[in-house]
Amino acid sequence: MPADLDSTIKKLSKEEKAAKKAAKEAKFAAKKAAQEAQQQKQAADGAAKPAAPKEAPPVEDPAALATAYVNPTPAGELKAMSGPMAQKYLPHEVEASWNAWWEASGYYRGNSDPADTRPKFSICLPPPNVTGSLHLGHALTVAVQDLLARWKRMSGYNVLWIPGTDHAGIATQVVVEKKLKKERGLTRHDLGREEFLKTVFEWKEAYGQRITMQLRRLGCSLDWSREVFTMDEQRAASVKAAFLRFHKEGLIYRDVRLTNWCCILRSGISDIEVEYEDLEAPKRLSVPGHPKDRTYVFGRIWSFAYKVDGSDEEIVVATTRPETMLGDVAVAVHPDDPRYKQLHGKHLVHPFVARKIKLILDPVLVDMSFGTGAVKVTPAHDPNDFACGRRHGLDEITVFTEEGKMADNCGMFAGMMRFDARVELLAELKRRGLHRGEADNKMRLGVCQRTGDIIEPMLKPQWWVDCSGMARRAVEAVRQGELKIIPAEHERTWYAWLENIRDWCVSRQLWWGHRIPAYFPTVKGEKVEVVVAGSMEEAREAVVEREGCAAEDVSLEQEEDVLDTWFSSGLFPFSCLGWPDEQAPDYAAWHPTSLLETGQDILFFWVARMVMCSLQLTDRLPFSEVYLHAMVRDKRGRKMSKSLGNVIDPLEVINGVSLANLFAKLDAGNIEPKELAAAKKMNEEEFPLGIPECGSDALRFGLLAFCGQGRDVNLDIARVVAYRNFCNKLWNATRFAFLYLDAADGQAPFRPAELPAAGGAANLPLLADAWILSRLAHAVKTLDAQLTAYDMAAAVTTVYEFWYKELCDVYLEAVKPVMKQEDAAAKHATQTVLHACLHHGLRLLHPFMPYVTEELYQRLALLAGEPRASIM
Repeated sequence: MPADLDSTIKKLSKEEKAAKKAAKEAKFAAKKAAQEAQQQKQAADGAAKPAAPKEAPPVEDPAALATAYVNPTPAGELKAMSGPMAQKYLPHEVEASWNAWWEASGYYRGNSDPADTRPKFSICLPPPNVTGSLHLGHALTVAVQDLLARWKRMSGYNVLWIPGTDHAGIATQVVVEKKLKKERGLTRHDLGREEFLKTVFEWKEAYGQRITMQLRRLGCSLDWSREVFTMDEQRAASVKAAFLRFHKEGLIYRDVRLTNWCCILRSGISDIEVEYEDLEAPKRLSVPGHPKDRTYVFGRIWSFAYKVDGSDEEIVVATTRPETMLGDVAVAVHPDDPRYKQLHGKHLVHPFVARKIKLILDPVLVDMSFGTGAVKVTPAHDPNDFACGRRHGLDEITVFTEEGKMADNCGMFAGMMRFDARVELLAELKRRGLHRGEADNKMRLGVCQRTGDIIEPMLKPQWWVDCSGMARRAVEAVRQGELKIIPAEHERTWYAWLENIRDWCVSRQLWWGHRIPAYFPTVKGEKVEVVVAGSMEEAREAVVEREGCAAEDVSLEQEEDVLDTWFSSGLFPFSCLGWPDEQAPDYAAWHPTSLLETGQDILFFWVARMVMCSLQLTDRLPFSEVYLHAMVRDKRGRKMSKSLGNVIDPLEVINGVSLANLFAKLDAGNIEPKELAAAKKMNEEEFPLGIPECGSDALRFGLLAFCGQGRDVNLDIARVVAYRNFCNKLWNATRFAFLYLDAADGQAPFRPAELPAAGGAANLPLLADAWILSRLAHAVKTLDAQLTAYDMAAAVTTVYEFWYKELCDVYLEAVKPVMKQEDAAAKHATQTVLHACLHHGLRLLHPFMPYVTEELYQRLALLAGEPRASIM
């Protein structure tokens, strides 16, 4: 800082401190005198009349002002600013109207015209599930993406940010089926497939717009003219084309393999839809589909004996899932284990079903040092046993029905729910003298994310994608630097998953989704091999050609299963541009996109699949960079979860919400009583007066500020409230600065002059002017570098410190003496610098806080006699 300026600031600071101290002492003395007078009056009146009990002040609804506000500006029109600037910053008033005007004015639209020579920046919004509502994790995603989109747009780029929603096969079907059962007492099977799908689409149209409303309220500069839905007509064409191409290239096939089976959904689910609970000790749990008044023990291991056929000898095995022994076809031992040498080639007797159990030798499955060294083998219900069974050519016997009952082949246990059968089977083993003990056993329990059901590995015919070749290309793309993952530490996860990738099960036993384009033909009543085709007519032609039969001899049934939601999501970055039509203007102009920005939790479930699909189907990467932001957790570091009751809707922070309404939301949710009580206690402790109205700008700024914490964001709403205060500081400081620019009575209105050219700032009459321009230039340069490196938290600090510490705390104080002088030239020079700082400072801040900056920028333009135009 220049020496003259430093001494001026110090002098001003000392004078200001002395004045503040004197005012404070006078105020304290007056307050003390008033208190003494009041005490004397109470002492005189106290004997005559007892004090009335104090009434609790009424609890105000923090959302009352925002809820009651009526926006006077017609949708899409420019906000009128003929009145004076409000004395107080009110987010609901400041943020009204702008987004609708930006959207209607076309500021958000990307241009696909080849004649547009501007550099391009494009990004896809990770499509949120159409069923739901955005939470703060989504809000962080869109805050980061909108920051980048606005920054690039203001830097002269042709920007395309594509919005879309995901049909969310399982989640949507579960929601609609529950609604159907509750309101009409019907199941989807009662309606039939066609009528059920019609009902789901009606539900989607009625309830699926909440997300777009939230996105608009957050100020997301998405190109809404290009909004897509993963089950719209164009995306359906993309999905069918991809499936047909994969099948033609030999990458898609149908096979009977183990899958994660949810008995409530009656469908297989993907790995990402399975949540795991680590049990350190035994725990009793209720299980969906079972009697509500019963619980079942998990975290135990039970031992029982199989008798050797024709002998009194026995082999003891242990299991955490005793009901699966009804599907046992073998017991495996290590070929070198001396304990069982004499039993090689023998059979064992199954106590409950008429089946002999083979004794097999398997050094892969069996660890001689663990337990008895003997392992029961159930190929149809355990992945390790399945692999063992395939090695030995064992039978694969399924013992559960799709809804989780014991199958007809289970003897005396047939028809029981699987965990009721567990209880009865253990009791029967004891009665027959075959039970050999039980013990605590730490275990990892797989649970369906959507239903809470205990996952069963089940053998089902499914459609699979061979990912091995695609995965190798995806690995090489990162190794060769063609695809950049930020932060680079996530490259290890990328390599680990893709280098050990398994084939991808893409079929789901649902109705809501993209129905698989495969057909099961019969020729003259005899079943023949399945055929994959784009339509029923194409399938018939393929069968006629392959089988050499007449068309009238062929009957066809389409595959009932639909595709995994991640299949259509994997195509999203290019299907949203018009693929498979490679001549589509958007595809030609924007594929590949510039960046994929998302949470680190779906790096392989979604990001890797997009890369693999794009490389295979378009021979190009879908994007050149992947930026992975941290996970948003609550203040205590816990994952945001509806079951924990700690999920906060962004609108609750933007508009404010009362504690009573937070409680009402918890009561309406499907939360366990214990967790409900804990969630209410947490809300009462953290938000005793509810969440105050913060506005979208403060929420965005707060979320971006947390991006520097590391892997996870432990979000404290109090920090967001602090940034609401920063908005207030910004509002008041700018309003105060406007006083310096406003014309006095009889004077010509202020019009800014040209700023000095580079190197000419030293000629300004006030050193503070040169200093603040140097700080502005430094902020511009630093911010550009930080955003280029995706260092969001550092960028927040840069723009915050320029406004708060340099412009407000130093410069506005330093120019006060100049504004009181009679030297018109010096005053005008400082006014020009002040105008430049406000103008460019608001532009710096705009990508972080779009609403308040647009409001102040337009008021600045009016004050300086400039035409109104968007800050973008």
